[in-house]
Amino acid sequence: MPVYDFTQNVDRSGTHSVKWTMYGEDVLPMWVADMEFGVPPAIMEALRARLEHPVFGYQEDSPSLRAAIAERQAARYGWQVNPDWIVLLPGLVAGLNLVAHVVGERGDGVVITPPIYPPFLHVCHLHDRQQQDAPLTLHREGQLMHYTLDADVLRAAITERSRLLLFCNPHNPAGRTFTREELLQVAAVAEQHNLILGSDEIHAELTLGESQHIPLASLAPEIEARSITLVAPSKAFNIPGLGCAAAIIPDAELRQKLRMAKFGFGALTNNLGYVAAEAAFRHGDEWLTALLAQLTINRDMMVEFVQTHLPGVAVTRPQATYLSWLDFREIGIEKPAAFFLEKAKVALNEGETFGQGGAGFARLNFGCSPGMLMEGLGRLEQAIQTR
Repeated sequence: MPVYDFTQNVDRSGTHSVKWTMYGEDVLPMWVADMEFGVPPAIMEALRARLEHPVFGYQEDSPSLRAAIAERQAARYGWQVNPDWIVLLPGLVAGLNLVAHVVGERGDGVVITPPIYPPFLHVCHLHDRQQQDAPLTLHREGQLMHYTLDADVLRAAITERSRLLLFCNPHNPAGRTFTREELLQVAAVAEQHNLILGSDEIHAELTLGESQHIPLASLAPEIEARSITLVAPSKAFNIPGLGCAAAIIPDAELRQKLRMAKFGFGALTNNLGYVAAEAAFRHGDEWLTALLAQLTINRDMMVEFVQTHLPGVAVTRPQATYLSWLDFREIGIEKPAAFFLEKAKVALNEGETFGQGGAGFARLNFGCSPGMLMEGLGRLEQAIQTR
């Protein structure tokens, strides 16, 4: 197996990176979800080969990429996906918007489980849907915290206007890989209330340690039939700027509605996105295995640092993603991202942007070199001590 070095960051100056330019040169960016590592060599090789052709016209589909996605779902999760179920998209957020647009009508309800990735909140408002919160339940033991899903809370959020349950699996920012029992509870509620299940599974391949991902739609044929599963290589293989995702939709009528909406909005994937995605799924596994080993080390370093150096601060120990969720309420910091941007020159995501239950929290991206991670954590410690 080739040796991949994830102990050094790639110099991103001159690349117009949103992550590195949003807050200025003196700020250490640990916010938006892209990593500081170069992509798998196979992706670079595939892109170079495609660049040998001088024309980049419209491309509406890639049968070979759809086949690769289906093969990967079968190989990794035992889920048998027909490639014809797959609609290719320019990104997962575009997928969330399309799902919200085609399921139900104006004024109908969309159930979500906050605190949650902010686009879940945005799509409800953009498509004139009622946002119906079923908050995750927070558990804290000392400085460690984790979230669980309560089926009764989920049911309580549902009304006669509910049409869609928009789920996040693995969950961002909670870092949860849900158990089979939890997912079956979600599916049972959806079936009881005749809800479509939209499942964002973009972080599926970023499971840490012994954690495992279970696609929601893989649980049973009747669950699969009411599901739209959104997947993408952008987070795991660090290619968000190439914009390529997929919706897996077994139901033919629902699939056609989303496909028509896709073309109506001009939501087409660029040529290089198709190429990079297929190269990632077919040839990126050795790199991904090495990445996950380093992310697991980073996660454990981060948790240990918080427990040792940040008394009163609670932190998740993510089962998946490279995103940690920190609770600063006990030490009296109400808007931690704003506080640390000013006092520590570290950019985090403000917890309140993740909806109900997010105030007083912040999200930190540990998808970087250990050196950068420790520098950022050290700045947080100093800012807390000197406030």
